[in-house]
This record gives sequence, C-alpha cells and structure tokens, in this order.
Amino acid sequence: QAMIIETAIPEIEQEANRLLEKLTEGRMKVALVTQKETKTKVETTEGRIHATVETLDIIISDEMGERPYEMYSGGEAFRVNFAIRIALSKLLTRRAGAKLQFLIIDEGFGTQDIEGRTKIVEVIDAIKNDFEKILVITHLEELKEEFPVRIEVSKNSGGSNFEVVGN
Repeated sequence: QAMIIETAIPEIEQEANRLLEKLTEGRMKVALVTQKETKTKVETTEGRIHATVETLDIIISDEMGERPYEMYSGGEAFRVNFAIRIALSKLLTRRAGAKLQFLIIDEGFGTQDIEGRTKIVEVIDAIKNDFEKILVITHLEELKEEFPVRIEVSKNSGGSNFEVVGN
C-alpha cells in the first residue's frame, strides 16, 4: 500500500498545483508529505534517534510561507479542497481506465470574493472536458449567466417549479 501511495502522491500533487495555479494566480501550492521524523527520540541499537514514521500531511503555502490549514480563509480553503479533490478524482478514474462522469459543486461560491468566483468558473471551464456532466448548485444571481445551460428552480405557494434554460 505504501508503494502505491508513493507513486500516486506526485501525480495528485502535480495536478492539484496545476489547478491551484489557475485558482490563485500562482499564489498557493500544496505539498503532500508521506514521511516525517518523530518529535521525540526513540531508543535504537545506534542510540536515541528521531524515527521516521509514515503520515499524510498536506502542507499549504502561499506568498507568506507555510501555515496550518485552519489559518487560511474559507475561500482559500475551498480552493485547496477543490484542487485536491479534482486531482484525486482524475487519478482514480485514469487508473481505473474510466472517464470522470459527474462533478457536483454545491454552494462552493459563497466563500469566494468576486475574483475567486471568476477563477473557479475559469477552472470549471478548463476541466469541463474531463467530465461527462458538471452540476453547479448556487443561489448567487450573478453566476447565472456564467453557465450556458442551467436548471432554474423557483418556489411559489404551490411548491417548486423548474425550467431548463439554454441547450
């Protein structure tokens, strides 16, 4: 398992960083680390040394350096999550010899400023040929025109209605 993970990590990291390049204008990067030294020393035949343990740490950096995930804004965290999820999906489907069928982005735009929303729409456009269908769910009116085909849902006293707009 460790060997399989070791061969997959560079591919996931490369694809995630390719997407982050577009999403953040090159400001953010991720590194996936699979081994680290223990904080405390362990006793070995050679004396007390720091042991190496297997891990999966996601190191995020930007122009200010490395920071814990929790220190990034909601919009920045969404972009990192989005990039890693797409990269992982692409790896898994490529290895299975399949095509990515369906991508759902549910309310991912609310954490983004105007520039962040624009970048996500650009990335969705850039990866649209990798998926059979992409479904974006949003309540933001300003995003309607970004997608040529959409299902608009409206509520009234009798329930909800929908209309397919575009072709």
